[in-house]
Order: sequence, then C-alpha cells, then structure tokens
Amino acid sequence: MKRILLVSACFLAVGWLRAQTITDGLMMPKNTFCTGVLIGQDQWKNYWEAGLKRDNQNIGTLTTQSITYMGAYGLTNKINIMAILPYISTKANGGTLKGMSGIQDLTLAAKYNILAQEIGKDKFKVFATGALTTPLTNYTPDFLPLSIGLHSTNISGRLTANYNINHSWYFNGSAAYTWRSNVSLDRPSYYTDGQLYLTNKVQMYDVFDFIVDAGYHKNALQAEVYFTMQNTLGGGDIRRQDMPFVSNKMNASKIGALVFYYLPWPANLAFRATGSYVVAGRNVGQSTSIMAGFMYTFYFKKDQERTLER
Repeated sequence: MKRILLVSACFLAVGWLRAQTITDGLMMPKNTFCTGVLIGQDQWKNYWEAGLKRDNQNIGTLTTQSITYMGAYGLTNKINIMAILPYISTKANGGTLKGMSGIQDLTLAAKYNILAQEIGKDKFKVFATGALTTPLTNYTPDFLPLSIGLHSTNISGRLTANYNINHSWYFNGSAAYTWRSNVSLDRPSYYTDGQLYLTNKVQMYDVFDFIVDAGYHKNALQAEVYFTMQNTLGGGDIRRQDMPFVSNKMNASKIGALVFYYLPWPANLAFRATGSYVVAGRNVGQSTSIMAGFMYTFYFKKDQERTLER
C-alpha cells in the first residue's frame, strides 16, 4: 500500500497520490484516504526447532491464507492514521491436526513526519510511528503452528529514515521496539523454559525488528527489494519433538521484493504484489509468502492542490 496513482486524470500526480505503510518513508496528503484488500498465502514445510532445521510428518506442509483490509488517512500533511485487519486461515496437509480460521488482530497506528530536509534535488525525511495491536476475537494461541495468532496486545514505537535521490531512487531504514502483554491459556498449568508453571498466565517477551529497503520509481512502475529481521528478546526454544509454545523465542530474517503497477484506468486504482522468503530463523518456519491486491484512493477535498512529493 505504498503508492496510489491517478494516472489517467493527472500524469503530474505521479509520486504524490500514494498511500503508505507503517515502515516506509511515505505520507498520505491531507484529506486523502487510501483503502483496499490484499490476499496472501504463506507456506512452509521445513522449520527451525531451536537451531535445528527439520521437517515434521505430523504437519507436512503448513499453509496460512489471509485476506487483509488496509486503510490510511491523511489527517494533516504531517500526520497519518492507519488501520490493518486480517482474516487468517491455517491448514496442514500431514497428520491429523485441524486448521483454524477467524479474524485476527486489529492494528491502529499514527505516523508523524518529524523532519523533512531538501538536499539539492534529493530529500531526507524522518518519521515517528506509534501502533497498537489487539485481538478482536477469542481465538486460542495454544495450538501453534496452527493458531491464527499469539493473542497478545502490543504497543510499538518506530523510527524511520528515508532518503530519496532525484525523485527516482530511494533508500529506507526502519526499526521498532514492541511491548507485548501476557496471554492466558485454557489450561491451569504449562511447561516451558525447563520448568513447570502452575498458572494459565504466560509472560510474553518484547520484540525488536528492523527493515531496510531500496527501490526505484518511474512513471507507472515501481520496484523494491528489502531485508527485514525480527528478534524476540527472551523466551525458550521448541523442545525436541514438541509443538511450538506461545512464548518461544521466534527470530526470523527475511528477504523480499515488491512491484507496483499503476493502472491507466480506472482512475485512482493501483495493483500491488509482493513476495518474501525466510532465509534464517529460530523456532519459525522457512516460509515463502506472496500477497497481492488492489488499493483505491478517495479525495475528500476536491480542490486540494496536487504537487509532487517524491
């Protein structure tokens, strides 16, 4: 959801009519609303049990499918608000475990452009983002890897730096710290980290993540590659021949790419596709993910000035 483009109505609006995400260096202009739905699939057969890479015939290949609503609104030219809500479905083609499905966690975020500096034809920007993620349904987190989520309420703070070269090439770096609430299980005790806990409350450890990306944007086409890493700041490993546990350390390094194509018709509509692959991890699956969908931009102020932001 990084850019939305009105090609047929105003060619000079290339680079201005863009939606944005929590991690990138873009902003929706004031009084514009970008919204859409993305359909995705994540699939893996091999996973890391602590540091051991293996497969599991009781799972076979795990497939997670999603339908995600996304929306971003320009409250001002410097403040954007965003919402993300996915519907998740899981299934395994091996063993007897049954998949789960349902609405997962709502994410609400606010993004503020704290610095914008022109450097000749280039531009350097810094953003601060705060986000809240909370479950909307009473799904269980105690059935990994088939659970649809971890059911914790999270608060995150993020800083993002963006450098744009001559309105074409751009480089972006973003890092965040996420505080996670404890979760409750539907059982009176559990075993993890080498000891027995006589409670249904599970401590969830905080998470640090960062992403770096580089891309090129010219006329109706944009392409980007990225690398992202997530580290859980605590937690135990999956025990040998055991199921994952909700508070396990879950670390992952991932590479990915995305392509945008701005449709010449109808106006305000753009197509987005992205793919990624986990190259290293701990207590996670080595998954391949794809996602695609359409985004549409609404303008609530008909006479607002359209200027390039690239």
